[in-house]
This record gives sequence, structure tokens and C-alpha cells, in this order.
Amino acid sequence: MAEAGTGFLEQLKSCIVWSWTYLWTVWFFIVLFLVYILRVPLKINDNLSTVSMFLNTLTPKFYVALTGTSSLISGLILIFEWWYFRKYGTSFIEQVSVSHLRPLLGGVDNNSSNNSNSSNGDSDSNRQSVSECKVWRNPLNLFRGAEYNRYTWVTGREPLTYYDMNLSAQDHQTFFTCDSDHLRPADAIMQKAWRERNPQARISAAHEALEINEIRSRVEVPLIASSTIWEIKLLPKCATAYILLAEEEATTIAEAEKLFKQALKAGDGCYRRSQQLQHHGSQYEAQHRRDTNVLVYIKRRLAMCARRLGRTREAVKMMRDLMKEFPLLSMFNIHENLLEALLELQAYADVQAVLAKYDDISLPKSATICYTAALLKARAVSDKFSPEAASRRGLSTAEMNAVEAIHRAVEFNPHVPKYLLEMKSLILPPEHILKRGDSEAIAYAFFHLAHWKRVEGALNLLHCTWEGTFRMIPYPLEKGHLFYPYPVCTETADRELLPSFHEVSVYPKKELPFFILFTAGLCSFTAMLALLTHQFPELMGVFAKAMIDIFCSAELRDWNCQSIFMRVEDELEIPPAPPSQHFQN
Repeated sequence: MAEAGTGFLEQLKSCIVWSWTYLWTVWFFIVLFLVYILRVPLKINDNLSTVSMFLNTLTPKFYVALTGTSSLISGLILIFEWWYFRKYGTSFIEQVSVSHLRPLLGGVDNNSSNNSNSSNGDSDSNRQSVSECKVWRNPLNLFRGAEYNRYTWVTGREPLTYYDMNLSAQDHQTFFTCDSDHLRPADAIMQKAWRERNPQARISAAHEALEINEIRSRVEVPLIASSTIWEIKLLPKCATAYILLAEEEATTIAEAEKLFKQALKAGDGCYRRSQQLQHHGSQYEAQHRRDTNVLVYIKRRLAMCARRLGRTREAVKMMRDLMKEFPLLSMFNIHENLLEALLELQAYADVQAVLAKYDDISLPKSATICYTAALLKARAVSDKFSPEAASRRGLSTAEMNAVEAIHRAVEFNPHVPKYLLEMKSLILPPEHILKRGDSEAIAYAFFHLAHWKRVEGALNLLHCTWEGTFRMIPYPLEKGHLFYPYPVCTETADRELLPSFHEVSVYPKKELPFFILFTAGLCSFTAMLALLTHQFPELMGVFAKAMIDIFCSAELRDWNCQSIFMRVEDELEIPPAPPSQHFQN
């Protein structure tokens, strides 16, 4: 019975929704017809006459108060709408209308749409949008203690958001922990340390883990049946503790490099031991996977330390050796670190070789790959490029290839050119980026702006050609050209990844919602009426009464004319005419 009642209510609701959706004009005429039929019982004419008489007796002060109050209320609504739009990127009134009123007026129900079966194309596009909105670890992320904290000490601003640091904590727990950590006291302490929110608590836990490893254990080894000797063994060092101290406690890159070298010594030993035992069970396999991640992370950060300290060739060698030793670990995106170091050495042939391997249609793209490919093609023509000469003689084949590469890069991430052309100020890149978003653009431009400046004319070519991309993609959210349509989730994710003092770049540029423009017009109009009513009360009073007379019905106008004529007759003391004569007149 309950199910039958629920089904009846749902059917009734659907009928009402359908009627409001398609038969609203019929409903409107039905309401007008009922009002016309019931005009006598409801005394509509008398009520309208009373209202008209009341409005005619109002003074100009009432209109001043009315327009002033309307202007104040509409101004408050405008301020709230603008604040909500700046913070959340949408109109509050439109959001409430879509969320609550649209289902009642026949809009698509979100629950029903989610439960309905979609076609294969829709499911593919949904999977693509989810992958496009995935947050990735920044392969060029800075050192938290030696770089991010120093920025905070100097400026008093926090360059990292809580959401970004929380993602880093999750990455550390994924890469540096496993199920067998409880068997080793130091690893058990570090497993808790990665979950700590307080930086000082994490650093203290890392020191505690290292102190535990200093405890010496004695192993009794029988040498002769009647005697024993004691062999002293040191427990293996905790590599993850050194990693945490190098990342967060070290205040300079040199200090971080020393700690990473100690971590490398400990991590390499753990990796070799677990490599021999990885086939003894799933527990040993998970431990070996963890030790592999730790070793790769340490070597990559050591290469980045060498790059920061000016030993670029050494950094390139370390990165290449790491990529040869662990070719399957592409999650760290070490090739992007290698590209940046090779560009610093101006080894453009080696850069082209790396791009030939990773700029493949089957591999995920990034701003580093797309814009580095554009830089190499622009380098061949940028020193002799002139927009005036190109407009006269047209573009050559090499110039056309360079322009197409720039258009391809801009389509992938349209936020980068503003930072490369210094139209927007740079900030420290976050620890995580969103591909095709503003966070990725900041991370790329922060390290690669110097490489674009080093190539003569490259920025000039970019300045002359990058905006032409948008003419090729008039509707980027609906259809792309060389890539999938631009994801709509980038603004929300970038606002959580980037600090609040940074103005997030939004693409495509959102137009102001209708209700902001409407409330702005309403506020301006009512404020103007209030000002005119205050300055010219008599004139605005006559204007208001004239407007009231215009909107009154024909019967009310006749009634007002008769009353005014009678009032004028009384004032002039005109004797009433005979009935027949008055009728003729």
C-alpha cells in the first residue's frame, strides 16, 4: 500500500510538472478568466478604486522613502551576489533557482539522470573529464623547509594551502609506508609521523625514529661449546626519517642534500635486502615496493638538489641513470625534471630526443611537454620573425609549424602565456598541480620563463600568435581542436590548490550572471529615482500620479475623470445643466 501511495504521488507530481512545463499559457489564461468571472464577488473594481485614491493622496516624502529603501535593498543584494560570484564562480540566485525551483518546474532531476543509462560516448566523455580533473604531484615541487618556509619567514604569507599539504601527506603515506611497518619500531613511528598535521610534531617523530636505530642489539653467537662471544650489530637506519628532515627541517638546499645522502645510504641497504626477499610472500613484495619508491624519491630529490646548487650536468646524469634503472616508474615524471635541466644546458638536441619519446599520442600530455615542443620550433624562426613582414609575404613552412605548435600548447593550457609574457605575477608553485589549470601554468612558468627569455624572439612570437588559438576554439567547453574539450572543474580545484592572495586565472572567462546585472540596474534605477524625487518632489509626484493613471484600467480612468470634472464644477460653482441638455452636451 505504501508503495502504491508513493507511486501515485510521484505520478501526480509528474503530471503537475508536465502541465507547468508545456501548458503554462493555458494556466495563465485560466487564471485570467477566473479573475474576470469573480470580479463582482471579489469587488475588484471597488478595491482598485480604493487603491487609486490612496496612491493619489501620497506625498513626495513617501516616494523618496520608497525609492531609497528599494535602492538600499537592491544594493545589498548586488554586493552579496558579487561576493558570492567572486568566491564560488556562480550566482547565488541562479544556483538556488536551478537547485530548488528547476525540479518543480520540469527540469531534469539529478538523481534520475544519474540512475539512467548513458550511451558509450557519454560514459567515455565522463571518464575523460574525471581524468582531466585529477590532481597530480608536481614533479618540480620545491623543498618545504629550504624554500617554502623561507618565503613565509620573509613575506609572512603561506604559499601552500591546507588542501595541498593534505594531498602531500596522503602521497607520503602511499609511497613511504606498507603493512609491515609495525614490525620495525622506526617505521611504525614514521607511519604516524606522516599523518601528523603539526610540522614540529613530524620533525620530532623523525628524530625519535633515528634515535631508536641508534640502540644496539646483541646477538649471542656460540664460538666454543664452553664459551660465547657477543657480536654487536646496528639496526638499519630509517631512510624515511631522513627524508622528512631533509624536506621540512633543513633550511638550505646544502643541508637538505646532506640529509638526502644519508637517506640514500640507508634506503639503498633496505632496497637490496628487500629485493632478495620479495618473492617470499605478499608481505615482502609490498615491503620491496615501498623500498623502491623510497629509493627513487631520494635519488630524484638528490638530482634536484644538484640542479639547485648549479651542478646541472651532474643532475642530468643522475636523472638519466634513474630513468634507466627504473623505467616503469613513470608516476614521478622524472622526464620533466630532465627536460628542464637540459634546457638550462641549452642541449636542444637532447631535449628533442626526450620529446620524441614522451610526446606521444598514447601518453598523457603536460604543459612542460607541449610548451617545450613549441619552444624548440619557435627557436628555429623566432630570431628573424617580424609580424609586419609575415603579414606582407605570409608565413613560411617553418613559421607555420612554430605557430601551430604554439596554438597546440595554448589549447592544452591557455593560462601559461600570461605568465611567460609577464602579464600576471608569478608565485611559488604548489606541491600539486591540475593539468590544463592555472596551478600547472604557474609550475611551468616558474622554472621555464628563463629558458623562453634565453631564446631570442621566442616571447615576441608567442605574444603575436597565442591569442589566435581562441578563434579556432570558439566554444572550448563543448568541443576541442587537438585535445578534449577544456574541463570545467579547473577553477574549483585551482582555488583549493593555490593560496588566497593569488588571483586565479579562469578560462574561458565567465560573463557576469544575469542577476548581478539585473540587481545592478535595479539599484541604479531606484537610486536615480530617489535622487530625483528628493530634488524635484512636486514634479516627480505629478509624474508618479501620471504613471498610476496610465496603468489603471479604462473604468478607473473614466471614474477619475468624472470625479475630477465634478470637483472642478464645485470649485467654479457652475450650475448643473438640465438632464436632457446635459445628455446632449
